Amino acid sequence: MAQQIPPQQNSILSKQLMWLFFFSVAMGFLEASVVVYLRLIFYPHGFEFPLVALDAQIGLVEILRETATILMLISVAVLAGKTSLQRLAHFCMAFAIWDIFYYVFLKLILDWPLSLFTWDILFLIPVPWIGPVISPILVSLTMVAFAFVMLKNDQEQLKMNRMEWTLVILGSTVIVISWTWDYIRFGGSIVDSPHKALTVFSSYVPSQFNWWLFGAGEAIVLTIIFLSIKKIRVSHLKTKP
Repeated sequence: MAQQIPPQQNSILSKQLMWLFFFSVAMGFLEASVVVYLRLIFYPHGFEFPLVALDAQIGLVEILRETATILMLISVAVLAGKTSLQRLAHFCMAFAIWDIFYYVFLKLILDWPLSLFTWDILFLIPVPWIGPVISPILVSLTMVAFAFVMLKNDQEQLKMNRMEWTLVILGSTVIVISWTWDYIRFGGSIVDSPHKALTVFSSYVPSQFNWWLFGAGEAIVLTIIFLSIKKIRVSHLKTKP
């Protein structure tokens, strides 16, 4: 049975989300500023594929920087949440806001991307993720919705079962595969070393994004969000006098 949520608990959660928002926006600017410096150094005439051949050390530093970014997001989520579900929700919220504002700041500073369908390098771990800018933005919006529903679920004490967790993992994995699809099709591999990936990038130009795979992954995650909302509504109906 769902319990009445004390107003004080809602107030604390609202303040946490407010500060999480500020942290994530600031982090988005920090990430964008690093990219601004890199592009001024390596792409003075504008960023485009194929990539400029980078030193292996710089490639390693980029991977470590991305690792540090994820650790920062995990850390703030652990500090903000009291339960596993809350921590996951706060991580998704922080990640999504950071990613969206990363592109907002790049647009304001560099007037890039030229459109939402401009190709970008999204991530490098464990293999390069490449896709149109609109794809991570859509995922980020989905993560925001997922986070709000999970926080509501946690307040209502409605836990996700094993099947739901499996579908979340499956949907997320399918989305990631869609981002690596074109790189692997070109000749890359999921076990490429940083040096090998940089070599492939020196001649790689993205050409075909697997929208069907991406859409399938999104559909799976959206299904979980829908089922969770339905579960909350059913719980509310059961508690009505």
